Amino acid sequence: MWHQTELTLPPRARGFHLITWEVLAALPQLAHLRVGLLHVFLQHTSAALTISENASPEVRRDFEHYFNHAVPDGWPPFEHTLEGDDDMPAHIKASLLGVSLSVPVRGGTLALGTWQGLYLCEHRHRGGPRRLVLTLHGEEGRERGG
Repeated sequence: MWHQTELTLPPRARGFHLITWEVLAALPQLAHLRVGLLHVFLQHTSAALTISENASPEVRRDFEHYFNHAVPDGWPPFEHTLEGDDDMPAHIKASLLGVSLSVPVRGGTLALGTWQGLYLCEHRHRGGPRRLVLTLHGEEGRERGG
């Protein structure tokens, strides 16, 4: 089985945001897969995706602090500044983190670890809506055994 859908996330403030539940809500077909793979692709160059700790908001804030320290807004050597001081840093952060994730599917759900969640990493102050292409591939049916 193959299924593909586009999910448009509403604009978010700059920072690291859990989107696991929004992705799951967009994929009711997931419940029918015994085994498979979900590929999540973000169609933007100034935001990113990652998987990390899903419970503590301090983790999300610490990610933001780290990346802003490592790639500061308005760094004088940046040449690409027409869209603002946060634009070139956003492209670099997105390149470092990446714009796609592959997550295994098992027994009708994502096979994430207990404390793992999917993050949208918004690197712009006003990034706007973000589009995700969700591609689900797998074998339908019930879990075998047990």
